[in-house]
Amino acid sequence: MTISPIKSLNSIRPKQLFLKRANQVFIDAFIFLLSIFLAYFIRFEGVPPGHYLKQMLTLFPYAILARILSFYLFSVYQIIWRYISVVDAVTISKACFPVSAVLLAGRLFLPPKLSLLRVPLGIIAMEFLLVLVGTLGVRMLRRLYSEIRERELLEDKRNEVGRRKKILLIGAGDAGNMVIKELMHRTDLGLDVVGFIDDDPGKYNSLIQGKKVLGNTSQLSRIVTRYNIEEAIITIANASSKDIRRIVELCKGTKVKVKIVPGLFEMLDDKIKITKIRDINIADLLGRSVIKLEEHLPDVVQHYKNMRIMVTGAGGSIGAELCRQLCTLWPKEIILLDKDENSVFEIDSGIRLEGSCNLSPVIVNLKNKTRLEHILKKYQPQIIFHAAAHKHVPLMEHNMSEAVLNNVIGTRNLAQLADNYGVQRFIFISTDKAINPTSIMGASKKVAEIIIQEIARRSRTMYSCVRFGNVLGSRGSVVPLFQKQIAAGGPVTVTHPDARRYFMSISEAVHLIIQAGTLGDKGEIFVLDMGEPVRIEDLARELIRLSGYEDGEIEIKYIGLRPGEKLYEEILVDKERDKSTQVNKIFIAPPNEVDWDDFFRRLEELLRAAEMNDDHRVIECLQEMGIGYTHEQRDLI
Repeated sequence: MTISPIKSLNSIRPKQLFLKRANQVFIDAFIFLLSIFLAYFIRFEGVPPGHYLKQMLTLFPYAILARILSFYLFSVYQIIWRYISVVDAVTISKACFPVSAVLLAGRLFLPPKLSLLRVPLGIIAMEFLLVLVGTLGVRMLRRLYSEIRERELLEDKRNEVGRRKKILLIGAGDAGNMVIKELMHRTDLGLDVVGFIDDDPGKYNSLIQGKKVLGNTSQLSRIVTRYNIEEAIITIANASSKDIRRIVELCKGTKVKVKIVPGLFEMLDDKIKITKIRDINIADLLGRSVIKLEEHLPDVVQHYKNMRIMVTGAGGSIGAELCRQLCTLWPKEIILLDKDENSVFEIDSGIRLEGSCNLSPVIVNLKNKTRLEHILKKYQPQIIFHAAAHKHVPLMEHNMSEAVLNNVIGTRNLAQLADNYGVQRFIFISTDKAINPTSIMGASKKVAEIIIQEIARRSRTMYSCVRFGNVLGSRGSVVPLFQKQIAAGGPVTVTHPDARRYFMSISEAVHLIIQAGTLGDKGEIFVLDMGEPVRIEDLARELIRLSGYEDGEIEIKYIGLRPGEKLYEEILVDKERDKSTQVNKIFIAPPNEVDWDDFFRRLEELLRAAEMNDDHRVIECLQEMGIGYTHEQRDLI
């Protein structure tokens, strides 16, 4: 009869496990026996006299059995010796205590006539220490043997690999320690860590996993030359963009390639893996110290846990990231709503692969109010994130009516239905381009903000708006465009040498939106302190360099500002006018001040003009609405 390999393997493993545990028990039993004997021997400086010899022989079997039982109850025999740690040592210490406590209680409280059970205090203390040292010591020796053996095997593998690339780690903190530990076990990568550099003078000449801290970043050039360094890895968890730029410039001068470990939002499991070490990207150089959602996580979770959440524009860059991050907050259901079936299919499939969330994909155009009402009746969302919009500024200048119909009517339909169907919270995703708008896209968002604020005045639903700047890496943004142009050999097209924009990562933008969803009430406009704006030309040059080209190898061509674009974006946060919130770097902008009656009268005129595809009248209506809109005609390039 043929025996299944799987069945055979399963029958062997329990037997092997039993034998391994039995060996551990026998070794411990011998240590317990030896500890009792040595405790009496040391106490009496030889073989104990008659009464104590009898006491020792009586104590042997009971103490050994009791200690084995205690070790079993404290799960000591579940510990793998070769991986023993400080936590395991504490567990073993606790397992040693009960038997010694019983012996101590017997010594203190039993009557003198039971002298056979009244063990001297010195023997109790000494036996406890001997058991603790013996059981820990034998396990530490096993771990030491395993580590020595592993190092020998790793060295053999290194010799097989042959020449290895010499690596320098920049940052001798926790991240550096984790990276070098993983690198030491990944001999297949052919990497040899020469050492660390760190700007903390207290770490100079110290050893981490056997590798020395060789100096600080100012000595990088000398260290690279002396040790023939070929690649550097920044192992500073959540390093600031300023520090990254400084280190990249230093490495550039030495012709050493530089990589980086993941930052906070790439490393949510708090574990660095060597497979996650990546090249420096533009977000590292232009990013900022981001808002840490985990600082407010208990409050955030309470707002979203077990909630039915609808995300419109779920297939877009912001909407998709919203869905992913909301899934980590244990919602009851997320309704993925978009008019683009392919985008919804991709985000739905991607999240389902992770198996972390209950999803309902829905295809609908927000301009269809009747269809939208059926959806709200069916799914009864408690929270709505409204991210759906036409957002491309130059493109909307040539599709003005569609921008108004989608961004204004779509938002009004959804916001009104949220009020009608008792949605608890409604978060509208706006833009910095709504500030003194010069584009149809910005103006349509400004109008939508005002609509939200008007509905919020009389509704029990809590409404809020969130403004932020340009998002690095989003679909249609400047970074992917530049990357395509660089890949094609250039030229890289920049609108104007002095054009400046605010930038943030998709992850940070979504963190702001999620936070704002817990703060909003009556249509407040939340904005983020985004630091200083970035010159688009500088952004292009950094991307060219990160792509492996030297200055001048890829042409930068200036094409002039496109329709609806500003030379400088408006400041997002005016700290003299804006109110701070309990969340760091999130502010509340002053509400839009309008004559409500006049605004809504002109709004109807605007929508009629859009429905008739009368772009000229659309512009006039927006200029008459008192929203600060100015129109400047430019040709599309």
